Amino acid sequence: MFALGFGTQEIVIIVGIVVLLFGAKKIPELGRSLGDGLREFKRSTRAAVEDDDKEEKKDEKEGGS
Repeated sequence: MFALGFGTQEIVIIVGIVVLLFGAKKIPELGRSLGDGLREFKRSTRAAVEDDDKEEKKDEKEGGS
């Protein structure tokens, strides 16, 4: 059983509907776009966390003096 209570039959039906709606040629392009978007999101969040860590270390050095 898959997440959210979807079984194998439901997943096959959903995939079939997606293929009918978008066409088999368009699906790889959509997947690529989704992957690019996720990669950019990960990069942005990683950069934000690193910036926060740098600020915390800077504040610790200034406060310790």
